[in-house]
Amino acid sequence: MANVIVVGATGLVGETIRKILEERNFPVDRIKFLASAQSAGKKIEFKGKNYEIAELKADQFASDDDYAFFAVSADLAAQYVPIAAEKGIRVIDNSSHFRQVEGIPLVVPEVNSQSITEDDRIIANPNCSTIQCIAPLYLLDQHYGIKRVVYSSYQSVSGSGLKGLKDLAEGTHEAYVYPIRDNILPHIGDFLDNGYTSEEIKMIQETKKILNNYDIKVTATTARVPVPFSHSVSINVELKKDFDLEEVRSLFNDPSYGLSLVDEPSQNIYPYPTLIAGKDDILVGRVRRDDSLEYGLNLWTVADNIRKGAALNAVQIAEKLLERSKY
Repeated sequence: MANVIVVGATGLVGETIRKILEERNFPVDRIKFLASAQSAGKKIEFKGKNYEIAELKADQFASDDDYAFFAVSADLAAQYVPIAAEKGIRVIDNSSHFRQVEGIPLVVPEVNSQSITEDDRIIANPNCSTIQCIAPLYLLDQHYGIKRVVYSSYQSVSGSGLKGLKDLAEGTHEAYVYPIRDNILPHIGDFLDNGYTSEEIKMIQETKKILNNYDIKVTATTARVPVPFSHSVSINVELKKDFDLEEVRSLFNDPSYGLSLVDEPSQNIYPYPTLIAGKDDILVGRVRRDDSLEYGLNLWTVADNIRKGAALNAVQIAEKLLERSKY
């Protein structure tokens, strides 16, 4: 049994972490929910019991706490994650702050949970759009080798939290520069000097780090679309050697990697956001050769960005750590 803390418990990701801990019957002995001062004192339910939300403060972390799930901004993570880690707590952080820090593992459990050592107290959760691409890319790299990846993402407004959902519902633009309703914005994160956005750079850097392959060439264009939940990503891959298309398709239908193949084009069957919203799998479809390259492949992935793209991935990391601690 474990003592657990959920930080950012009232946000979309924090609320989903709570639900998934309950759904998957994570062995919780004691649980604590932390949020902003504005939410402190409110009640939250977990496994039929009501808990009072406490304000996020340094003294809320104790040496007898085992796991802390952080679902807060990068600035708050930078401030409080080290405090929790210094207490010996295994911290799983959903922010971008620690993802590219040397020595801190960036983990998709089905792919690289072995990168976590016994001494690691901070484990970074990857970007939501990266997570859903990594398992199919890992399998391709293991079997054929990857030379280059081109991402084109179509990301839902829930990736911007409750403000994004509000903008879509009400036609406002508090989360975005322009209204997202009836619109597509090729702008996620901040624009950098090289013309890329910070979201695009995340996908580029995180892919290389998780796959532990810095020779792969990666580029990305990320766009926000007027969809409430679930991200879609078009992935163009240049492989190092030839492949059998049916063999590739079978790789993408592997529950042990969280993958389900949904790809019957003759019957108009393919992945789309509402098909997977609220579910755990990563759907893969539109698998076909890219005849403009010698060993080119196109595929399309769709996943719920709040569940698999954040909360579920974090809980699965903790499950791996808990399983390892038994041996």
